[in-house]
Amino acid sequence: MDVRHRFAQVSGSRLFYREAGPEEAPVVVLLHGYPSSSHMYRHLIPALADRYRVIAPDLLGFGQSDTPGVHVFDYSFDALGRLTDGLLTELGVTDYAMLVQDYGAPIGWRLALAHPERITAIISQSGNAYEDGFVEQFWAPIWAYGAEQTAGTEAALRPALGLDAIRWQYLHGVPDPELVSPDTWTHDHALIQRPGNAEIQLALFKDYTTNRVLYPRLHEYFRTTQVPLLAVWGRNDEIFAAAGAEAFRRDLPDAQIHLINGGHFLIESHLDTVAGYVRGFLGELASG
Repeated sequence: MDVRHRFAQVSGSRLFYREAGPEEAPVVVLLHGYPSSSHMYRHLIPALADRYRVIAPDLLGFGQSDTPGVHVFDYSFDALGRLTDGLLTELGVTDYAMLVQDYGAPIGWRLALAHPERITAIISQSGNAYEDGFVEQFWAPIWAYGAEQTAGTEAALRPALGLDAIRWQYLHGVPDPELVSPDTWTHDHALIQRPGNAEIQLALFKDYTTNRVLYPRLHEYFRTTQVPLLAVWGRNDEIFAAAGAEAFRRDLPDAQIHLINGGHFLIESHLDTVAGYVRGFLGELASG
């Protein structure tokens, strides 16, 4: 399955995206998390592209997209959401299912709240939408930095940009760590270490609290639309706990929820399992 590697200009920014599948097929948008990029979907894209037009963008500041410094671009989840919306408009995408992971979730939630009529389905792979999902030990320094930016709160977060912390994100909770390629964390770490990128990531850490503010509106969107939702989640995720997956049923009683014996980057260790659930879920919607 051919995967195209493309760029588009959106509001003065150059955004990278991967695309595969028939142009006329239903669209599936894959939204990546921290500290990765569309690179995290490099194996999932061809697993879906026989039936779907798959689009996986790099958020501004990540992967192969532009990385303007914080003195040039005001990084926030609102801003990244607007750019992602602009990219999909540029590509002529009017309705789509989306798969969200980590940072991809607050981007996806903004897209859904702005254009609820465009979202045909949601797949969440550790894409949090409820307070239940936050693992306090992981999130405490982020909440502290969001509340007050001091030398101390910044120092507590700086290690999150390092190789050991990024490696941990990929390996924690994985029963067989040999299934996860070291290319994942070395690739992400190299890009995070580019000049000025630490400041970009700190700006987004600071802004993360704005995502929690969206949750009541998001839950109302779920209740009102009953959008089809599949959660395929690492049972051992120590960033977004499994309770975050189970919480979807509070507002979406028909949500399909599968907890897998893995961690945060579930696709790296359980690609076939995740792809199977995604294909089955989307296939049911098409046949229904």
